Amino acid sequence: MIVTTNRQAGARRAFTLIEMILAIGMAALVLVAINAVLFTALHLRNATTAVVDAVTPVDQAVTLIKRDLACAVTTTNGTTKLLSGSFRAGNINSVGISEPVAIEMVTASGALSDHAPWGDLQRVTYELKNHGNQSGTDGRDLVRSVSRNLLPVNTPDISDQLLLSGVSSIKFSCYDGAQWDDTWDTSNPTATYTNLPSAVRVDIQLASGSEAGPPIEIVVPIDSVSRTNTVMTNSVAE
Repeated sequence: MIVTTNRQAGARRAFTLIEMILAIGMAALVLVAINAVLFTALHLRNATTAVVDAVTPVDQAVTLIKRDLACAVTTTNGTTKLLSGSFRAGNINSVGISEPVAIEMVTASGALSDHAPWGDLQRVTYELKNHGNQSGTDGRDLVRSVSRNLLPVNTPDISDQLLLSGVSSIKFSCYDGAQWDDTWDTSNPTATYTNLPSAVRVDIQLASGSEAGPPIEIVVPIDSVSRTNTVMTNSVAE
């Protein structure tokens, strides 16, 4: 009698085949739901990472361009025009660079260092180059060239910095207070403009195969003191 009772109690504590099948089915549904959520999260992470990776070089390039233009050195007369801020924009030739550049300026955006014999003044150019396009995208490379020795004996030592790949064109337009001009040259004594422009507009057209986004347009105001030929004298009252 006691043995029979124990067997019946043990039988009641065991799982039936139907209960096992239902439990396995519910566990499978939960695993499928978790897998779908994880797959969606990974896909979203990859898409976000791709967008950030594409936008980051653009933000860095825009930041450098804004800083260089905002720190452009005011031009002056005399033989020290290279140190005082020669500013040229347009399809121009620069010393030590084989290809034409879009803009050339002397700017005070250089980083001071205890281990380098240079000040914060540096000659900066922006140009498009064909070489170094290893990303597989269309277009050319936007390169920032820097020379910190402004009085070189021979060819200046120039360091190139790749800012952005997949660029179709870049144009710097200068504002004289009334209109925009695609060319500007303060180093030419016969040129119309002898001072820094009031503002500079930068238009960067990306190539069709680039994933960095739409065309880029920025306007950078330049706060500088204009040069004048007027001689200021102090009038002393008698």
